[in-house]
Amino acid sequence: MEDKILRKLFLGFIQIHILHHAKDHPIYGAWMLEELHQHGYEISSGTLYPILHSMESDGLLLKEEKNVEGKIRKYYTTTIKGEAVLEQARAKAFELFKEIKD
Repeated sequence: MEDKILRKLFLGFIQIHILHHAKDHPIYGAWMLEELHQHGYEISSGTLYPILHSMESDGLLLKEEKNVEGKIRKYYTTTIKGEAVLEQARAKAFELFKEIKD
């Protein structure tokens, strides 16, 4: 039960994390999985890729396909809308952190 609740909560953090990195440079799924694992998120590609597709559908990410060693790799960058959402999320997260840190 607690795992399910934490998973729901962390999905929002994961989306903010994705927007943060996609603003700095184009990201792709395998790289993002490794980045999230380094921060302790236990997430599978079966969870990440639907999140990326959903964020693209919501207009937060822009996808560009590139041929890398004979395979198509999908790179994602933030849109203007994605950057605005990231800034709002940062402000809300900072405000919340100040309140709950003690």
